[in-house]
Order: sequence, then C-alpha cells, then structure tokens
Amino acid sequence: MRITCVGGGPAGLYFAVLAKLTDPTREITVLERDRAGVTYGWGVVFWDDLLDDLFRYDPVSAARIWAAAYKWDEYEVRAAGKPVTHLGGYGFSLGRHKLLEILGERARELGVVVRYEDELTDPSALPPADLIVACDGAGSRLRDRHAEHFGAAVETGRNKYIWLGTPHVFRTFTFGFERTEAGWIWYHAYPFADGASTFIVECTPETWTGLGLGRLDSAAGNARLQEIFKNHLDGRPLDDAGRGWLNFRRVTAERWDHGNVVLMGDAAHTTHFAIGSGTKLAMQDAMALADAVADGFADSAALAAALEQYEHRRKVALAPLQRAAHASSAWFERMPEYAELPAKRFSYALSDRRGEYPAWRYLLHMSTQGTVPRTMLRWTLSARRWHRARRRPARHLSAAVPTG
Repeated sequence: MRITCVGGGPAGLYFAVLAKLTDPTREITVLERDRAGVTYGWGVVFWDDLLDDLFRYDPVSAARIWAAAYKWDEYEVRAAGKPVTHLGGYGFSLGRHKLLEILGERARELGVVVRYEDELTDPSALPPADLIVACDGAGSRLRDRHAEHFGAAVETGRNKYIWLGTPHVFRTFTFGFERTEAGWIWYHAYPFADGASTFIVECTPETWTGLGLGRLDSAAGNARLQEIFKNHLDGRPLDDAGRGWLNFRRVTAERWDHGNVVLMGDAAHTTHFAIGSGTKLAMQDAMALADAVADGFADSAALAAALEQYEHRRKVALAPLQRAAHASSAWFERMPEYAELPAKRFSYALSDRRGEYPAWRYLLHMSTQGTVPRTMLRWTLSARRWHRARRRPARHLSAAVPTG
C-alpha cells in the first residue's frame, strides 16, 4: 500500500508513524513544504489524556515527548488592579519544533520517507498513491481543490490575536490582563523550554484599533506590547516571527473524504486556541485514521467504508470540544464585561468560561487561594500526575519521571 501525507505537521508525521508500525511493508511518504526544522508557532500544550493515548499507540515516541515536555502545575491569573489568583490544574508544554523533530526522527527510523521543501503547487501532480492524507493545515490546497465536495466553511472570530514568543520563562501557565487607554488587552502564556515561553496576545477589535496596532510594523508593534506588558515580562522582548495579527478562522467540513483523499487535523477542523487542544486533536485524528485503515483495503468500496468509520469516530469525539472552544472564545470576546469582578470571582469566571462546572468547583476555587490550601491542592494534583504516569508502559518509565 502506498500512502502520501501532504503536510509534515504533528498529524501527518504521527499518522505516518502509526501506519508504518501497523504494516512495515507500506510505502509512506510525507511531503512538507518548509525546510526541516522550520515551523510556525512556538509551543503547544497538552494534558494526560493525550499522553495516555500516545503511550498506548507508540510508547517509543511517547516517552521522548514526555521526557522533553515542560511540566507545569497550576494556572496563574494576573489582572491589573487585582491580587494574583490561581486555578487548579496541571499540564505539559513542548516547543512545536521539538515535537516535529521527535516525530520526524521516529518516522524516519521506521522507514517513512520525509521530503522537506516540497511545495505542492498542483495537487494533480502528486505521486500515485492508494491513500492521500490532506494534513496541510487550515488553508489546505487539497481540500480547497474539491471545496464543493468537502463542504468546507470558515467562520471568522471577532477578536484580534497575535502568536508571540519570549525568552522570559513563565513559572506556569499564565493569563494576564492589562487595562489600557483603549480598553482591555490580555495574554495566554506558558513555558515550553528552559529559555522560552509562548505568549499569545488577544484583544477586541476596538482595543486593537484604539492602540494603533494595525498601523505599526512588526518591530514597533512588539515594542508597544512589551511596554503594555512590561510588568509581566521582566524587560524581556517579544518576537512574532513575522506572522502578524490574525482573526481566528474556525474551519469545518461536512465531508472528510473524496475518493482516496481524506482530510486530517486543521484541514478538517480547527479549534480555538483558548482551550489549547489543536495539537491533541490532530494527533488523535492520526490515531483514528490509523485504526480505520489498519487492515488495509481491497478496493475503493472498502476504502470508502474505512474512511467513513474514521470520520464518524472523530466527529463524535470532536463535538463536545468544539462546543467548549466556541463557548471559550465567546467568553474572551465578552471579557470586558467581567473586568470589574473581584479577583477570585473574575478568575473563577475565566475558569468556568464553558459554563459546565458544578457548584462545588466554585467552593473549591474560593477555598484554595490561600498559600496552605493551594499547596495542598498542588501536591494532590502532582500525586495524581505521577500515579497516572505509573500506569503507562513500565519499560519507558525511566523517561517519564515527573519534574514538577
């Protein structure tokens, strides 16, 4: 069986790994338009549920991801004029370039051909393949070539955002809010390496216009943001890698397959960064597609049935997360409405922006803001993380020792 993955992001590389593990005789090629080591974005975040899946599907790459990941153990909320508050929870973050390095190396170890700087300008020029996986991002050329069939739709979010990096290392996942003369502006930040953090800045279009950010070039815009958030960055710079300001584009597709072409990751769906699940969902797509085609397919009818199974499984799994992401992004669009709440109530509103928490979560939040109860909560969550890690494949625990 010949498989071509168009796009060398986490979805394409991980699917190539799993498909090769299932059947080493498969001829699998990954085509990536950028150079090796080049990627957009800074760090990615994930949680235990993805790690559990990764260890179940390929413990080798999972152990490498775990060992390279930055472990953080709570959320911090800093809002101008309010005391700092904290939210319970823990997670993991990893530089996107490091994740791609791990997955690319694993794919090549298994015999996958990874071709970089392979710009797909004409989808019809793809090499012959039994299965073509379109994992070339939200602006997928393969999807758009058959746009009417796939029924792709794009919904543009209201707020403006910019994906930045900084050498300032945040202690943990941090939300920071500042009031300016033009209105509120805020960031989502998290460490992903010893000397780097992701720093996503977001604001309403009115604030963006009022601050003149649309008129500034990259250097001037970064300098403006550095001044606004100087109390959070300890004088360290910001870098936008030339991407500039964006509006989030929520991509959906009515159908995910067309003949021997199937959509995966952002080519099929995007999920707002406010819930930090884009990489997780892309890699879980790869798992589901690998399962669907595990036994191969004798003809086009068998392939169609396998791809339909994959699509159904993933759409069912995605539905609650997409609802949560929509509620989360809508909360940030209304953020100024919550700005005058007292610190503890404000951070709880931020935490419960999906509107799903039972009453006891509010009581837990209010009672764990002091040093002693907060420390006890962190210890409890740390023990839970370690216990969950202990249940993963024993031979890889040497690479899975928690650091936080």
